[in-house]
Amino acid sequence: MSKPSVLVVEDEPLIADDIAGILEKNGYTVVDIVDEAPDALASIDKHNPDIALLDVNIEGDADGIDLAGKLNIPFVFLTSYYDQQTLDRAKKTNPSGYIVKPFNESDLIANVEIALSRVQKTTKEAKTPEKLFLRNGQEIVSVMSSDIVYVEAFDNYANVYTEKDKFIISHTLKSVEEKLLPFGFMRIHRSYLINFDHIDSISEGYVFLRGHKVLLGKSYRKEFLKMLSML
Repeated sequence: MSKPSVLVVEDEPLIADDIAGILEKNGYTVVDIVDEAPDALASIDKHNPDIALLDVNIEGDADGIDLAGKLNIPFVFLTSYYDQQTLDRAKKTNPSGYIVKPFNESDLIANVEIALSRVQKTTKEAKTPEKLFLRNGQEIVSVMSSDIVYVEAFDNYANVYTEKDKFIISHTLKSVEEKLLPFGFMRIHRSYLINFDHIDSISEGYVFLRGHKVLLGKSYRKEFLKMLSML
């Protein structure tokens, strides 16, 4: 089986080449090397890498931590910045690793391997369903995590759909994703998070779940298809 693909986001050419060389030596495919956030997002849409290595201090108005908040793939920070303020900002994005420069080959590869294994384990080994509580107007109602079919982003809110009901909650999709990932949910579009167990069929760029039709984003398609057990 081929090794996963990697996007390198680094604004120091020599360091970027060093990282790419180490990855390729260990069998990984480096799909691209970019030095700013817009190019990184465009590259993800084009190449669908399995993981990104992010320098914190990159070109442009958005730094690596700002970029991390927009990613739908696992990422590891690789940076010379380890002051408390930077660490506090980085922790809020839930990175899969944080490597301080100068680094060695074993540290880099170990962090990439661990990051990828965590994602696979989280998706495949879902927790037992739990009772969750949602605010519905002035009322707080209970919903089992297994009864949620999908969640849709709605500005700074999120719409939570069960087979029969819809709830609007005052949380971003990213914060909802962090809570539901352990229960077998996965992101398939920048605006949609689905319950994998409720998938009925997949057709023409859409996923059908219990009578609902949800768009499958191009940049999420590769990771999504990896989770399907095909006969």
